[in-house]
Amino acid sequence: MDRRTIARRAQAGFTLIELMIVVAIIGILAAIAIPQYQTYIAKSQVSRVVSETGSQKTAVEDCLNNGQTGTSAATDATHCGGTATGSTLLADGGNTVNGAAPAANSGAPVLVITAADNTATLTSTFGNSAAATLKSGPAKVQWSRDNTGTWTCKTTADAKYAPAGCPNGTIS
Repeated sequence: MDRRTIARRAQAGFTLIELMIVVAIIGILAAIAIPQYQTYIAKSQVSRVVSETGSQKTAVEDCLNNGQTGTSAATDATHCGGTATGSTLLADGGNTVNGAAPAANSGAPVLVITAADNTATLTSTFGNSAAATLKSGPAKVQWSRDNTGTWTCKTTADAKYAPAGCPNGTIS
């Protein structure tokens, strides 16, 4: 065998050290990427619940304009039955279409109307399929209507998950 043949055989594959370096690099990248991905998922879930809960504001305004201030499961003309169909990110319960129970493993916002001053709150509690960081606590999203008809949003989720239109704050 000549020198060139020996040199080619020595460089025929990866050495153990080279493989260990590749595995270490992949491990470091995963250690950085996985927490970022989990944060991204939680942020998207908070945004989704803010949107889903906020979509009920029109129905609440309609109820208030028609004098429907009751929020129990009753379906008579004085009750606002809610129009939510349920979300897999919310804890079980809440006000849904015609007072019907939400589907299994889903929940809906809880509606409270104060007839005396024409105010309302829509509160959603994270549960079921929500990220673990949102279920622990659990985090909530609340849309509040004052007596002038202005809606404001707050969430108890960490500030890093809260969208710009619904800052972290105290919920009543």
